This record gives sequence, structure tokens and C-alpha cells, in this order.
Amino acid sequence: MTAIARGCFRHRRVVLASWILVLIVLSGIAHSAGSSYSNNFSFPATDSSRAENVVKANFPAQSGDSDQIVVQARHGTLTDPAARQQVTSMLADVSKLRFVTGVTSPYRDPTALISKDGTIGLATVQLDAQVQNISNAEAKQLISTAQSHAGSVLNIQLGGAAIQRGEKFGGGSAEFLGGVVLALVVLFFAFRRSFLSAVLPLISAVGAIGIGLALVGLLSHVINMPQFSTQLAELISLGVGIDYALFIVNRHRREILSGHTPEEAVVRALNTSGRAVVVAGLTVCIALLSMFALGLSFLYGVAVASALVVALTMLASLTLLPAMLGFYGYKVLARRERQSVAGATGAGPARAPDGGVDEQSFWPRWSRMVARRSVVLSALALVVIVVIALPYFSLRLGIADSGEDPASTTTRQAYDLLARGFGPGFNGPLQVVGQVGGPGDVARYDSFVAGLGSQPGVARVLPTRTSPNGRALVTIVYPTYSPQAAQTTTLVNRIRGEAAKDTAGSSLVVHVGGQTASGIDFARVLSQKMPLFVAVIIVLAFLLLAAVFRSLLVPLTASIMNLLSIGAALGTMVAAFQFGWAKPLLGFSRAGPIEVYLPVMVFAVLFGLSMDYEVFLVSRMHEEWVMTGDNDRAVQHGQSETGRVITAAALIMILVFLSFTLLGNALVIQEFGIGFAAAIVIDAFVVRTILVPALMHLFGRANWWLPKWLDTILPTLHLEADDLVHPERTPGPPAPPPSAPVATH
Repeated sequence: MTAIARGCFRHRRVVLASWILVLIVLSGIAHSAGSSYSNNFSFPATDSSRAENVVKANFPAQSGDSDQIVVQARHGTLTDPAARQQVTSMLADVSKLRFVTGVTSPYRDPTALISKDGTIGLATVQLDAQVQNISNAEAKQLISTAQSHAGSVLNIQLGGAAIQRGEKFGGGSAEFLGGVVLALVVLFFAFRRSFLSAVLPLISAVGAIGIGLALVGLLSHVINMPQFSTQLAELISLGVGIDYALFIVNRHRREILSGHTPEEAVVRALNTSGRAVVVAGLTVCIALLSMFALGLSFLYGVAVASALVVALTMLASLTLLPAMLGFYGYKVLARRERQSVAGATGAGPARAPDGGVDEQSFWPRWSRMVARRSVVLSALALVVIVVIALPYFSLRLGIADSGEDPASTTTRQAYDLLARGFGPGFNGPLQVVGQVGGPGDVARYDSFVAGLGSQPGVARVLPTRTSPNGRALVTIVYPTYSPQAAQTTTLVNRIRGEAAKDTAGSSLVVHVGGQTASGIDFARVLSQKMPLFVAVIIVLAFLLLAAVFRSLLVPLTASIMNLLSIGAALGTMVAAFQFGWAKPLLGFSRAGPIEVYLPVMVFAVLFGLSMDYEVFLVSRMHEEWVMTGDNDRAVQHGQSETGRVITAAALIMILVFLSFTLLGNALVIQEFGIGFAAAIVIDAFVVRTILVPALMHLFGRANWWLPKWLDTILPTLHLEADDLVHPERTPGPPAPPPSAPVATH
């Protein structure tokens, strides 16, 4: 760290020019190459994926994505000559598109594809590839071709996965810019009204994010990445990047106020806070990349994108930031602080020699309060967290459908038209796929399908289609309820159960597929894999913190506290979106289940973010413990030293998350934003401010105990500066107690 700090400080022009050059070059390449994001929810070992494979193998012309064109007669009905002529002409133009393999007209089966009042019709467009292989340009061409026939006669809207991808709603610069502005306001006051200091963390974070997003766009051609990968990466990295820079700049300023030159202050800042940034950043990356343990390719791209940008923000904090501090010099201080340093006499600087805080200010007084009332405060904090987390036990998972798209999008309008004309189940059709293996299988399949119409929850069953080779049969079944409804999940499970019973002993195999069934399978697979995922993250983070702090209790407490924070976050999300409590504020269309992959990603991201505050808090305590050997003094000193900067960093992250929530129009990003903001509120203002310090007072010297056999196995990692601790050094005798009384245990 010393070498990095001095090198970047002394060669600041080279460092800054290198970052700018890399940003320009990669941005240019990424702009030229474009991106290839995709939402592929297929799994290799689920009933819905088997259904998809059967269709691909036996219906070559229908193995691609299937999208919908919903037409509405503005006057009269669709059977009127003018309306019919317009619909027929529109479908003819759509069928001529290069990537369209077939079009099904609503007039093919008016009883099934035209609403009872005759005003709304459904046409199906078959594409030549799956959605992940349909370009945005092709999707937009399909939209424009169909809607070019809209006018006074017809209202034409489109739905489907490719259409949704082509619209690319939910992303934009407003959320990012809003987060930057709010962060700047907090940083301005955190650095005692120093605008130049407030800008520093933003320069570091935004530079890293710019390079990271360019790399993510390029990687989308190689790795399957969902559309929201960039937004999520921005959301996480803007928060952690500003936090990392904030901690380093804050330590740098404190060292200057202690009488060090700007260069020595940079060295000491990186040699202390910089080490904590490395551990915190690695923990976030470990948590994100642990999603690979789930074995679900859909999440690999999300993990890589987020971890990559986080790693770059960490690198920027350790290289670009010291270089910028070299340009700033003493201007990193506010005007009054510069006058204070300039006016210091030979006896020392105007501030305390250690650059510490006033013992009568809020955080020292609060740390003494926590020490005196540790039992009561820890109990109250636990009660608050548990109450907030209670809605988690009502969690229900599902896949967001087009009914949650912004009202202005064509996918949302198509969804509403279908629900109005045919019922909500038309937005989530099920594919009942039969795989024929011998004589009598076709008759057995027809008998099974004939009974589906009388099933509770089934609105309509379309005629069966037979594959050209006669080996597969497909029947479209429309549920009565919307794709996200619990009754639809029950229907899918019931059809599968009865299919297995009716085909037992025969060569016929029946699968239930389609996007709705895929979402149900996704939820089940993730639920089954979640325990392994949680265990992987906790074990890796535990080992990392044990190696850093040479302790068992500190990483164990951190893991438990992080689980509590994540439980509170998920409880808040359930209350806000599943119960619908946030609907008046955010304006989403309806309450519904939480996005199926969201708990996994929230756990990974928030575990890493929570570890950030744990590392920054406990590293300062550990630094004091190494020098004094007094646990109560170390806990109090660490909390009073880091309390202000941790809460300022938390406030920045909360505002960043809320800006994405309030300014964005994609429900999944709103869910992420609310969940992350709630977790940071709990983690920073309850867990790190009350619960962790109180428990560490209760545990006493046991906080820093590590068995000798484990001490020899674990690698030695030091967060303390080299002039504070050496590998062979052990904590000295307890220092004299601080002037204020502390609790004894």
C-alpha cells in the first residue's frame, strides 16, 4: 500500500491520463460493438425446459420466440370490412420480415382469438430464433411495421419477450444523475462544506463505473447477461465506490489535520483505510461471484457484471484517488481547516495530535452510552430488526410480467388489452407438450387434453397441433388467472401431477412449458439451491474476516448480523411490493410476488455491502486493540472514530438507492432499490451503531480470541499500518482507561 500510494501520488499525471485514456478507448469500442443483453430463463433439468426442447426438436418452424400482436377496433368490431382489411394488410407486412417464420391471424379461429364483443383480437408472430438471439433492431422493426397500420381504425399493441427487450425501458441517465447529485450534497456537508473534497469520491466512482459499463457491454456478447445487469452494476458500484473513496479521503484529511504532509497523509490513508477497502471490496466480489454456486447460467452474467464494476471502483479508490489527492494538496481541506493547519505553532497543529474527534461531540458520547447500556440497547435493536423482518415469512416468488411494465409501453398496453378482452390468463399461456413414443399415445394424449377444459382455473383450451414428424403434440391452455397469481402455480402443478398419473405405464410423456411455467420452475430451483448459496457466502466471508481480525467471534457476529439485515430488507420488500404498501408512492400497477431471482441477488449484494461497514468499523477497533489491548477502549474508540463517516456513507448509499427507485420505471430496479435502502438503514443505523458495539462490549476480550492451531493455518492479513503492527507483535498491556467511565463486564 505504501508503494502504491507514493507511486500514484508522485506520478499523478500519468495515473490520471491512463484512466482517461482507458475510459475513452473502451467507451469507443463498446459503442461500436454495441451490446447483446438477453433474458434467458431456461434450465437444463426442469419440466418447462424439457417441453421447450421437445418443441425445438419437432417443430423447427416454431422453435423460435413467439410474440403477440393485439389489435383493437376503435369503432365497431374487428369483423367490419375496414378493420378486417387493415388487420390483414398489417399481418401480411409483418410476415414479410426476414426473421418472421409465421403469423397466425385472429380470423383463423374467431371464437378463440377474438373477444366476445368483437373489439379485441390476438395474432401470434413466430420468430426464427429464441429471444436471446433476436436483436433489438429486429424487435423494433417488428414494432414499427405492425404499428404503422395503427390509426383511426385500429389500435395496435405488441407483447412478448422480444418486444419487451426491444423497448428497453427502465434504463436511463436520470436515476444515475439523481444518485450523483444527492451523493454530492451529503459529501459536501460530510467534508465540512468543502466542495472540492465532495467531488473527489464522485470522480473516482464515476470514472470506474464508466470503464466498467463499457466492459460489461462488451462481455454481453460472450456471457448471457440480463438487461438490468448494467443498472444493477451502476446501483451497487455508485454506492460502494463513493463509500470507499469517502473512507480514504476522510482518513487522508484527518492525517493532514494531524500535521502530516499531503503525501504522507495519502500513504497513511491507504496504509489503513486503503487496506480496509481491499478487504471490503473483495468481500463484495466474493458474495457476488458466489452466485455461480447456484449453477444457473442466467445469474452468471449478473454476478460477473456487478463484481467487475465493484472491483474497478476498488481499484480506482487505490490508484486514481491518491493521484487526485496529489493534485489537490492542502485544498482537500475546507478553508477554515487550511487556516487551522497554516496557523499551527511549533507545538503542534491546532487539532488533537491524533487528528481525533472532540470527546464531547455526538459520537464519543454515544459510544459511551452504548458501553453503559449494552444489554438494553442490544435487546431493543434485535426487537426492531425482527419486527421489520416478519413479513419475510410471507414471501412469494414469481416472474414479473408485462402488467408491471410502464403504462406508456406497448407491452403493457397489449397486456391490458388482452386482459380486458379475454381475461388475465391470456397473458400467460401454458404449453402442454406431448412426446409420442408408441401406438396409442396420440389417443391417450387427446383424452388427457379433453379433460383440461373442465379443470378449475382453465379458461380456454386451443386445438392441438401435431408436429410434421408426428412425434410431438402441443396444446395451448389459457389459465383463468394472471401469470403471477398463486392459483396459476397451483394449476401448473395440478396438470403436471395428473399428466404423470394418466401416462403411467405408457410411452407417452407430457410436459408443461411456456414462460409462466418457466417462472414457476425458476422459483422452485432457486429455493432448492438457496441453502448451498448462503452457506458458500457465509463460509468464505467468515474465513476472510477471521484471517483479517484473528478472531472467531468477530466474523461469527458479522455473519449473523448480516443475515438479520438481509432478513429485514426482504421483509421490507414483501411489505412494500407483495402487500402493496408502497404502491401509492411508487405507482406500480399492482401488488404481486417478489421477482424470483431477487432474494438470491439481494442476499449476495447486501452481504457484501454489510461487510463493508463491518470491516470499516471493526478495523478501527482492531487497530486500537492491537496498540492498547483494552477491549472497551478499542470498541469505544473505533465507534467514535468511524461513526460519523459510516453514517454519512450509509446516507449516501441510501439516497443513491432511493434515486434509482423513485426516478426509475422498471419494477425490478424499484424492488432492488427499496430492499437495498432498507437494509442499509438497518445495517448502518441499528446494527453497526448499536448492536455490534454493544455485543462486543458484552463479549469483552473474547472478541479477539483465536485458537492457536487455527492461527497457524489461516493466512496473515493486516489492516493496520506497518508502523502500528508487525506480524511478530502481540497486543500490549491495557492502556489507561479513557477519561469517561465505561462499563465493565
